[in-house]
Amino acid sequence: MPLKKCHGQMGGFALTTVAWLLCCISTGLPQWQVWHYEDPVVLKPTVALVGMWRACVFHTDRNSSNTRVCYQYNYDGSIPLYIRGNQHLLLVSSFLGLFGKITTIIALSNVHMGRVRRNATCNPFRLSGILNIIASSFLYLAVLFNYIAIMSKWGIAFPPSFNLPFQPDTRKMGSAMALAIIAAVLFQLSGTICLSSNLDIGKMPRSKM
Repeated sequence: MPLKKCHGQMGGFALTTVAWLLCCISTGLPQWQVWHYEDPVVLKPTVALVGMWRACVFHTDRNSSNTRVCYQYNYDGSIPLYIRGNQHLLLVSSFLGLFGKITTIIALSNVHMGRVRRNATCNPFRLSGILNIIASSFLYLAVLFNYIAIMSKWGIAFPPSFNLPFQPDTRKMGSAMALAIIAAVLFQLSGTICLSSNLDIGKMPRSKM
């Protein structure tokens, strides 16, 4: 089966690739929550970015220039449960997206080389579709938990060295959350394409070696 007959499946692979990249990028970015508060030390409005793995604070020096200082989370129990859960959800989504890419490549290769059993209606892309749908679901959960935390104004007991308040004056969703939503939608579209691509191998000629 020539690859030119696998337009849908190759499109699904492209969507998986983009979704996986966006998922990895959003996982590492600190812009999941944007906090605005007044620093009690310098008595100036301050902006902080609260991510799943680190928090970054923008300090204004005497020259009125902003300096970003980031603090990595540790495992001393000060970080709330929803962030811990989101860390696992994002990591699992990244691995599932990677495995989805690999299984799609293997399925495309098997169909192209005629390794799929003939005279049978089958879907060699079923596994990659399932992996992408699960990755999408986990990303949606991570976004949902972060959204609930913002709307419910859940506080975070950061270590004293972070110099961050328990709760900000105001908070809003950041760009990393938007990237995660886009990645989840693309994973879902790719998984739907893979699961709906039933190939009648018996009606397709083998590729000539």
